Amino acid sequence: MSTDIKLTSFSHGGGCGCKIAPGVLSDILKHTQGFPMPKELMVGIETSDDAAVYRLNDEQALIATTDFFMPIVDDPYDFGRIAATNAISDVYAMGGTPIMALALVGMPINKLPLEVIGQILKGGESICAEAGIPIAGGHTIDSVEPIYGLVVLGLVHPDKVKRNADARPGDVLILGKPLGVGVLSAALKKGALSEAGYAAMIANTTKLNKPGKALSELSGVHALTDVTGFGLLGHTLELARGAGLSAHIDMHRVPLLPGVEQLAQDGYFTGASGRNWQSYGAQVRLGAQISPAQQALLTDPQTSGGLLVACDPASVDAVLTTFAKEGFGHASVIGQMQTGPATVEVQ
Repeated sequence: MSTDIKLTSFSHGGGCGCKIAPGVLSDILKHTQGFPMPKELMVGIETSDDAAVYRLNDEQALIATTDFFMPIVDDPYDFGRIAATNAISDVYAMGGTPIMALALVGMPINKLPLEVIGQILKGGESICAEAGIPIAGGHTIDSVEPIYGLVVLGLVHPDKVKRNADARPGDVLILGKPLGVGVLSAALKKGALSEAGYAAMIANTTKLNKPGKALSELSGVHALTDVTGFGLLGHTLELARGAGLSAHIDMHRVPLLPGVEQLAQDGYFTGASGRNWQSYGAQVRLGAQISPAQQALLTDPQTSGGLLVACDPASVDAVLTTFAKEGFGHASVIGQMQTGPATVEVQ
């Protein structure tokens, strides 16, 4: 769509870079009042998992999640697609199948043409159609910054739920998508992103994490999450904390989007990357050879990022094959879970 409107000019932070820093979020939540949880609630907030899961019966559990943010790109249709893909990902990250969505829409009505807003919604609808689910309703408000996202509901067999806290010693870590979305978005906002870079960014952020459902069927897959606003280090640290294990990452095996390491070296990274490091850097040990650009990529907020899998070594080939069948050619073994304190070590 051709428009002179630059959506990113309305937002103080775009995509999953809008997230409250993990340390600040932890401080906020620790002051909330506890409430007795029903026995049917299989997954709540206790391990910062991707979605809530509520057992309905012996065959079905309901997955409920929501995600929304300000524009990460200027094209309204692409913004809608990215936001919808990102929201639906949390259902796949629990091993489930999405069944329905509700739209969350906040727009500066007096500043954005209705045609632009309509294109955002159409972008979200196109991804929901690809996922095979309807947008069955939603809620709209007049807001200062453009905001779009979804509430997504899904189903999963109670025995097939994949939490982020169940990794085991010796498990291999596999990442489904390359890193660097935040770096590309920073370059885009400063007018330094090439057409090829933009195309790679859109392809990465609009690719649904459909392998999650098939991965839930593999008994050797013990833990599953998706890498989003807290970066690879932050979400790996959540796996480590949940399991009470140490995570070890080989930087040279971490897949990266084309050109992002050079862009990071040139100073194109988001403020969220630094906030992430400030929040959890004390629990991370970086090898002496890890450069500042690589550190920025490890903390880079990933909008609609890849699935992070912890599986036993015997299941690695099955996991990589599952990713490959859905067109995730960048899926890579990046590390391992080991006994030790809940930290992340990168070499």
